[in-house]
Order: sequence, then structure tokens, then C-alpha cells
Amino acid sequence: MNDVTLALLAFLPLVLAGVLLVGLRMPARTAMPLVYVVTALIALFAWEVSFNRVLASTLQGLILTVSILWIIFGAILLLNTLKHSGGIAAIRKGFSGISPDRRVQALIVGWLFGCFIEGASGFGTPAAVAAPLMVALGFPALAAVVVGMMIQSTPVSFGAVGTPIVVGVSGGLNRDVIVAQLEAGGYGWLEYFRLITAEVAIVHGLVGILMPLVLVVIMVRFFGANKSWKEGLSITPFALFTGISFVVPYVLAGVLLGPEFPSMIGALIGLAIVVPAARRGFLIPKDTWDFPERKSWPDEWLGKFDIKLDDIVGKTPISTFMGWVPYVLLAAFLVATRTIDPLRETLTALSFGWSNILGEAGVTGSIAPLYLPGGILLFVALLTALLHRMRFGELKAAFSESSRTILGAGFVLIFTIPMVRILINSGVNAADLVSMPVAMAQFVADSVGEIYPFFAPAVGALGAFIAGSNTVSNLMLSDFQFNVAQQLGLSSVFMVALQSVGAAAGNMIAIHNVVAASATVGLLGREGITLRITILPTLYYLVVAGTIALIGFYVIGVSDPLMRISAG
Repeated sequence: MNDVTLALLAFLPLVLAGVLLVGLRMPARTAMPLVYVVTALIALFAWEVSFNRVLASTLQGLILTVSILWIIFGAILLLNTLKHSGGIAAIRKGFSGISPDRRVQALIVGWLFGCFIEGASGFGTPAAVAAPLMVALGFPALAAVVVGMMIQSTPVSFGAVGTPIVVGVSGGLNRDVIVAQLEAGGYGWLEYFRLITAEVAIVHGLVGILMPLVLVVIMVRFFGANKSWKEGLSITPFALFTGISFVVPYVLAGVLLGPEFPSMIGALIGLAIVVPAARRGFLIPKDTWDFPERKSWPDEWLGKFDIKLDDIVGKTPISTFMGWVPYVLLAAFLVATRTIDPLRETLTALSFGWSNILGEAGVTGSIAPLYLPGGILLFVALLTALLHRMRFGELKAAFSESSRTILGAGFVLIFTIPMVRILINSGVNAADLVSMPVAMAQFVADSVGEIYPFFAPAVGALGAFIAGSNTVSNLMLSDFQFNVAQQLGLSSVFMVALQSVGAAAGNMIAIHNVVAASATVGLLGREGITLRITILPTLYYLVVAGTIALIGFYVIGVSDPLMRISAG
């Protein structure tokens, strides 16, 4: 079997998922089991992966599924707790004081607050937190999920306190070989690593400055009464102001401080600038945009448990400040648990896992329930019950509603994530073939030659589409991107940075991220609709990043220490 045939077979599960979900509008609960079976068969018979490794990869995926479901459960529980405590009504009232314009609300709650949660926690948490919050504020469930998915772009490379860079890039490169080359020229790993971080921040800054505008324009076009691009573009000055307020501190933090805090610092400074400006009407257009009347919403916009604030009666009013306290505590606890070593070590001490599953080297899975965002969300939900003086029956109702919701998401994810792990782990096989994701990437590189840099971000996005993770995409493909750069005589730093940027953008269309976000607002079964919309901002990100790549390599002539060493 030749390389082209193998590459096409490797692409088949992704193409099949796209056709079933987007083309045929098949619910993920039906499509993903079929995609899992096809993936397993390709691994067994084309890649000659042992049955034991396929089974071990499936079990590894199931362990990861538990981790993701734990996060989803925590996000839904906090939402339902606030629903029954009256906190959601207080939050909605507070936002009406900033601006009744839904475009402004999407930029503040979706983009800026979501970027902060991404920086603190990552791993799909922003969509799981921001989407239900927007539903509670009166957004259609589908619009909330689409906005939540578009958050999964610029901040993602520095999500979870820099994990995609610190773990993904650093772990994905052949560090020993690179360090040996660097030391020969009097350089060190830290300088090389900081250059990667800085270039990731700069490229994201250039592309991401327009993401708030893209987010609003797409929301207005697909969820407005008039289906108008113009109504979205009318808020351009304020959207650009929001983008600049986030991007400038974000880039400076990436260049000067490293990978841990750009997204959090950018979001915090952005909120501090944008919220007061919005209250004063700065750059906000005179027209106030809203969704159509609720009674006219199509059924596909509605989740199974849309929050109707009119259902909450007889509650003692809660102040806007007290309504927001749980989310402030959530952000504070997420940052503390990721930055304070003794606290992190305490929470990670309770961990369940399986190393070398079924004897397969490197196939390992674990779950740390207290350290994962799900554990922190649960703690904040219980704390909220005390702060808001909830009755036991109200808290019990919140737990019951959250438990029922999680069952639908679980069925889809138990096929989606094991499918991903089979793809990733297929590099160990009797046929001595590279893994399926690497085979796909090599096919793309060989097909396009010197214009490969334009497609480098798309390769990163492909890895994230498969794995649903910037970190995993970087682990899989950073070394491949490094080697392509070396073969073409181009900057390996810039190429690896493009890998991380593209992998961040790929999160907007990662199937199990869409499933996870959909689950939090009761929208399971309509993932294909979300994907058809979020492919647009993904294409924007990849085309602009690819164009920046061509300019950087062939016009500006970006270089790095390894190029200077080889030239000397």
C-alpha cells in the first residue's frame, strides 16, 4: 500500500465525521459510533496495529472521557445552582446595566470573560462555563454554543496557564537534539523556547485582534431577525476596541513574561478597560441589537433546558455583586490551583489512573478529580449554596437536573475520544508506519512543497480537530513541523509557533469540544449545525495565519538561533 493510499485512509475517519455531522446532519450520538468503528478497522487492517493496542487506546479514551464529563457536570451544576438560588437573575440584571445590546454582552461575557477562563483552566472549560451563562442571559442555546466555540481560538495557546506551550511544544520536540545544536552555537534551550512563545503571541495578536468582530458578525448573521452582516459590522469600532484591549497586554505578556499568563492578563486588563467604556457608551452604536422575540426562535436554536427566569419565583432578590461572586471565586480558585505549587500538589495527590494500559507502553490514563476544573466547579457550587442561603431541596434539584444532562454527553464522548486515542497511538504497529495524524501531515507537506508554510497552521488545526486539544496536537506534530522547517531551510521557531497557532484555531471545530459545549445547554444532537458555522471563523484564522507565515518566511526572512548556527 503506497503512501498516498495510506494518507487517504488516515483522512477517512475525519471525512466520514464531516459528511455525517455536517453534510447529512446526523446527530453525533449516531455518527460517532460509526466513525469509531471505521477508525478501529483502519488501525487494525491498514496500519496493522495490534488488537490489544486498539483496546488499550479505547480504555485510555474512556478515562479521558470521565475527566471531560466531570468538567461538564461541574459547569452545569454551577449554572443550575445559580438558577435555583436566584444568582442568574441577578447577573442578567447587572448586564442590563452595562448594555442591553447583545453584541456588547457577547464581547464581554463570551470573549473577555471566556478568554480569562481559558487562560486559567483550558481544556474546553470556557465554552462549558460561558455558554450556559449566556443562555441564562437570554441568548439562544445554539448561539451561546457558537460564541463559546469561537472563544476557543486566540487564548487557547496560553490556556491552562500555558499548558499547550509548556507541555505540548516542549514535550513534542526532540529536546535533546535541539539543545545539542543550540549549545554548539553558544545558545540555550530557554532562549529558543522563549522565542517560540513570543512568536506564538505575536501571530495570535495579529490574527486575534479581529476575532471579537468576527464573533459578533457571525452571531448577528446567523441569529438575527434580518440575517444581516451589516448589523454586525455596525459595532466594528467597539469590537476593534475590545480586540486591542485584549491583544496588546496579551502579546506583551507573551513576549516579556512567558507562556503562563498572556490569556489571563489580556482578559483581565481587557475587562478593566472595556466594561467601564461600555457603561459610558464609548464607541457603541446608537442602534441596540437583540435576538428576535423568543417565540419566533426555530426549534434548532433551543436547548432542552433553556433557563426561563420567569420560572424562578418567590426568591429573595440577590445583588448583582453576590450573583457574580461564584464566577469570581471560580476564576480565583482556578488561578490559585494552577500557580501555587503546594496547593496543586495537594489536589493532585488524589489521582486514579492506569499506566501502560494492558501492557502497552506509553498508553496511560489518569484522572485527578479535585484538581480538574470539575472538582473546583463542584466546590464553588457548594460554596454558592451557602453564600446564597439555598434550601436543601433547591440544591438537590440542581444536582438532579445536572446528572440527567450528563448522560447524553457521555454516550457521544465514549466513542469520540477513544477514536481520537486510536489515531494518536497508531504509530506503534507491525507495518512500521508513522501514526495516522503524522501520515496526514506528511501528505500535506509533500503535496505543497515550498508554499507549505501557508498550510502549517492548518496542519496544527488538523491535529486539534482530531484530538480536541491544542496540547495534544502540539505533542503529536511539533517535531514534524520542526523537521519540515529544517528540510526547507526555514526558521524552526516560527514553524513550531505556527503549529501552536493553528492548533488553537482547530479547537473551534473539534468535535468533542462541540459535544461538551452542547451538553451544557441541552443541545446534544445538533453538533453539525454548530460545525457548519464555526468552520467560518476557523478558515479566517487559518488563512490569515498562513498569509502571515508566507510574509514572515519569504518577505521578512524570520530566522532563529539554529539557522544562525548552520549559517555560521
